[in-house]
Amino acid sequence: MSSTAEILSPPNEATPSVWSAIREALSGAHGRDFTEGPIGRAIFILAVPMVLEMCMESIFAIVDVFVVAHLGSDAVATVGLTESFMTILYALSMGLSIGAGAMIARRIGEKDADGAAHTAAQVLLFGLGVSLAIGVLGAILAPQLLRLMGASPGVLANVAFTRILLGCNASVVMLYLVNAVFRSAGDAAIAMRVLWLANAINIILAPTLVFGWGPFPKMGIVGAAVATTIGRGTGALFAISRLFRDGSRIRIRRPHFALDPVLIGRVVNLSSAATFQVFIGMASWIGLVRILAGFGSDALAGYTIGMRIVIFALLPSFGLANAAATMVGQALGAGKPDRAERAVWTAGRYSAVFLGLVGLLFVIFARPVVGLFSQDPGVAGYGTAALRTVACGFLFYAYGMTITQSFNGAGDTRTPTYINLGVFWLFEIPLAWVLANTVGMGPQGVFLAATCAFSLLAVVSAVLFRQGRWKTRVV
Repeated sequence: MSSTAEILSPPNEATPSVWSAIREALSGAHGRDFTEGPIGRAIFILAVPMVLEMCMESIFAIVDVFVVAHLGSDAVATVGLTESFMTILYALSMGLSIGAGAMIARRIGEKDADGAAHTAAQVLLFGLGVSLAIGVLGAILAPQLLRLMGASPGVLANVAFTRILLGCNASVVMLYLVNAVFRSAGDAAIAMRVLWLANAINIILAPTLVFGWGPFPKMGIVGAAVATTIGRGTGALFAISRLFRDGSRIRIRRPHFALDPVLIGRVVNLSSAATFQVFIGMASWIGLVRILAGFGSDALAGYTIGMRIVIFALLPSFGLANAAATMVGQALGAGKPDRAERAVWTAGRYSAVFLGLVGLLFVIFARPVVGLFSQDPGVAGYGTAALRTVACGFLFYAYGMTITQSFNGAGDTRTPTYINLGVFWLFEIPLAWVLANTVGMGPQGVFLAATCAFSLLAVVSAVLFRQGRWKTRVV
C-alpha cells in the first residue's frame, strides 16, 4: 500500500510536502514522466486537476437544474428527459475519448509525441463531423423524441430547450474530446482550466438569461440551454487553441490534420466498443427514466434532482478513475504492466475513502440537501429517497468505476462493454421494472435497482481485472 510519504514526497525528497504536490498538479507537471517514480504521488498529481475538472463538469448539471427548478416541475422534467437524449452524445464523446485516450497514452509512454499529436488531430476531425450530422437530426426530431419518452404537454411546450442542446451538441463533443487528449497525455491541468472557464460562463449566464437580469431578455428555460452551449463552446475553442501552443505535451501542427482514414479506422475500431460500452451504461438512464415517467412529473423531477446530486459526488471519483486510466496506458506503453496494476488498486482505495464518506453524509442529510433544489413536497420526497438509496452503493461503485475505466486505459474496451451490458441492461433495468411495477415498490424500486447495479459492477469488474488479460492488449 502506498504510504503518505510516497504520495506526497517529490522524488529524491525525504520530507513529504502536500503543497508542493498540489502546486505541481495545478501547474501542469510539464516535466514529469508518469512512467517513473512513486505511484501514489503520480496518481495524486494527475488526479487533483482531474477531480477539479470533474467537479466543474458536474456543476454544469447542478447549475442548470438549480436555476430551472424555480420554473416548476415541468421545466425540471424537461431537463431530465433532454438529458436522457444527451446521454447518446455523451456516449459518443466518451467512447471516442476512451479509444483516442488509450492510443495517445500509449504513444506518450513510448515517447512518440508526433504520433500522439497526429492521433489527436484525426479524432477531433472525426468527432466534429459526426456531431454536426447528429445536431441537424436532433434539432429536427426533438418533438418526436420527447413524445417517445412519454413527455407531458407541459414538457412538450419546452421543446426549444431540447432543440438547442441537441442541435448544438458539437460544443459538448469537442469539449470532451480535446480534454481527453490533454488528460491522456498527462496534462490534466489544462483540461481543468478549460472547465473552469466554461463553467464560469455558464454560472453567470444561466440565471441571467433564464430570469432576464439586467439588460438581458427573460428567456425562461431556453436561457439555460443557451448559457450551457455558450459556456461549453467557449471552453472547447480555448482548449483547441492550446493544442497549437508551444509547451504542451501534445502540440498539433497543420500536417497532423491531413486526413488519415487508416488511423481514423483504428480509432473507430477501438472506440466502437467503448462507445457502445458508455452508451449501455448511460442509456440505462433512459430505461430508468422511462419507467419513472409512468409515476408522474414529481417522481421524474425528484429523480432528476437526486441523480444530479449523485453525479456531483461521482464525478470527482471519475477523475481518480481517469488518472488511473492514464497511468495504465502510459505504463503499458513503457512496458511496465505491474506498475499499471498497482496504480489501479491505489486509485481505487483513494476513491473508496472519498465516496464512502460522501455516501454516509448523503444517507444522513439527504432531505436538507435535496431541499436546496426544491421545496415542493412531492418532488423533494422522491429526490430524498433517490439520493439516500443510491448513496448506499457508493463504496462499491468507487472500485467499479476505477477498474472499468482502467480496462479502457489499457485499450481493452470490450471487457467493460460486456460488464455494462450484463449489469445495466440484463440486470438493472429488468430489476427496476419488477420492483417498481410487479412488486409494487413504485419509484423506490427504481432507486434500489440502481444501488444493486452499482454493487454488482464492482464485484464483476474486480474478478475480471484480477485475471490480468488486459495487460497484453495491443493498441
